[in-house]
Parts: sequence; structure tokens; C-alpha cells
Amino acid sequence: MPPAVKYLLLVNVVCYVLGLVLPQVQYVNGSEPWLNAVCGLYYFGSPNFAPYQIFTYMFMHAGLGHLFFNMFALWMFGRVMEQAWGTKRFLIYYFICGVGAGVIQELGQLFGLISPYSMTIGASGAVYGILLAFGMTFPNERLFIIPIPFPIKAKYFVMLYALLEIFQGFGSSDGVAHFAHLGGMLFGLLLILYWRNAVNRQRYKGGYWSSPSGDSFSYESAYDKGEDSGLFSKLGRMFGGKKKKKPKMTAHFGGGRADDYAYNEQKKRDNEEIDRILDKIRKNGYSCLTDEEKNTLFKASNK
Repeated sequence: MPPAVKYLLLVNVVCYVLGLVLPQVQYVNGSEPWLNAVCGLYYFGSPNFAPYQIFTYMFMHAGLGHLFFNMFALWMFGRVMEQAWGTKRFLIYYFICGVGAGVIQELGQLFGLISPYSMTIGASGAVYGILLAFGMTFPNERLFIIPIPFPIKAKYFVMLYALLEIFQGFGSSDGVAHFAHLGGMLFGLLLILYWRNAVNRQRYKGGYWSSPSGDSFSYESAYDKGEDSGLFSKLGRMFGGKKKKKPKMTAHFGGGRADDYAYNEQKKRDNEEIDRILDKIRKNGYSCLTDEEKNTLFKASNK
């Protein structure tokens, strides 16, 4: 399991357990764990509001079921995105989605769409942002979702969830922070679009883009050369817009049709190997890779 997802799971579970063992705060209609009452997000016009709550609320949960489903989704989709993006960029994305979800929830309370007396807790906003990122990165990945009796592509799954949250946000009073879920997806979308535009600007300048994880990588990739497989192709589809075909490069082998053919064949073999390694990660996790496979993936991500 990649480190960011592992420690996020650990912190959320520890906070939940602390909420159970620490004293309870008594209210007229029941009680609430003291930690939730202190760290949960209140409406900014409430005397209970504190600025730090926009960050701490995403580590609190209302019950075991609430915790389990959020952590299961974080483990299921988050580990894939951390392996694809790197730990630093994944954490930046996670917390921006979580904070953005809190901001949208506050705006909903400001405009009267949500009760200003409600308290918001849970990692759902950040998790919904991760779900959006997965759908944009692996749009055609097929998912089996209970109770749907057939596999559904990730892109349709994300759209379905977004529409459901919009419908429930305006037409339901079930106590679930639907606007926070939408806020996490909205801020996630804006951040992905920002990264994509940053890549495109540097791409047209012929330069390199330094990712938040500190890794510099060029988008002179198989995706740019008209090939449609491999790690760079998947990243290119996410950040690069429409696929562009470029004329064959001959400088690598000194020019000539035979040299072009040999170069393209080698690139094809390299991309097939990267695809095989990515499939292995999806099925068994990063830890199952051999040292040679890890080295191959590392070299490919730094080209």
C-alpha cells in the first residue's frame, strides 16, 4: 500500500477510536464525541466555528459505517491514484478536495441550502475528489458496483454519482453533506484542469513541467507520437487534450525508413512492457513488482 493512503487510513481510524474513548458532549437530542464537537466543521457564523475546522473535520466520522465506506473507497481508488501520481501530488490533491468540500458546505449554509446549525464531519468530500480523478485517469476501467448486476465504466460511474449527489443535495434532507461531496469533486476537477493547462503551456514551449511531487517529466511521449498504449498515453489523455500525431523522428538512428521502423518498434515494445507492469499493479499492488519492474517503471516516469 502506498504511504499516503496507508497513513491517511491510520489517522482516520485513530481519530475515530479516540472519539469513542474520550468524553461525550451532551446535547438536548443526544450526545456527540467530544473530539467531533471540537474538530467538526461548523457554519462560520456560529460561535462554535474555528478556522482549523476546515482541515480537521475530514478526519472525524459519525459512526463505524461512515468510517468504513469512506476508508474502503480511499483504499480502493486512492492507492491507484497515488501510484499513478506520486505521494506528494496525491496528498496535495486530497487535501485541496477536502478543504474545497468544506468551503462549498459553508456556502450552502450561507445561502440557506443547508441548515446553519448542522455540523459537518467526514472524509467524503476528499474521497469523492479521488473518485473523480480515477474516472478521469482510467475512464474505461470497468467496475463492479453492488447492486448493479453488470460492470460499468469508471467515467459513467462518476457521472452517475455526481448526478445523484446533485439530486439529493436539492431534494433530500437526510442529514448527509451532499454539497460537500459535490464540492470535493468540483475542486478536484478544477485542480486537474489547472495541472493540464500547466502541462500544455510548457509543452508548447518545448520545455518540461515539474509536478508537485518534484518529478520532472517530458510529454514527448508515445501519446504524442501517435501510439495509443502505455503509461504516458494514459497520462497524456488525462492532461493533454486531443491526441496529436507528429512526423516520425529520424535523429535517433541517423535517418532513413528502416531506422524509423526500428525506433517505433522499440517504443512499442517499451509501451507494452509498461502496460503489463501497470496491469500487474492494478491486480496485485505495487509491492508485487520485482526490482527490475520497479526500475523500468521509474525510468519510464522520468523520461
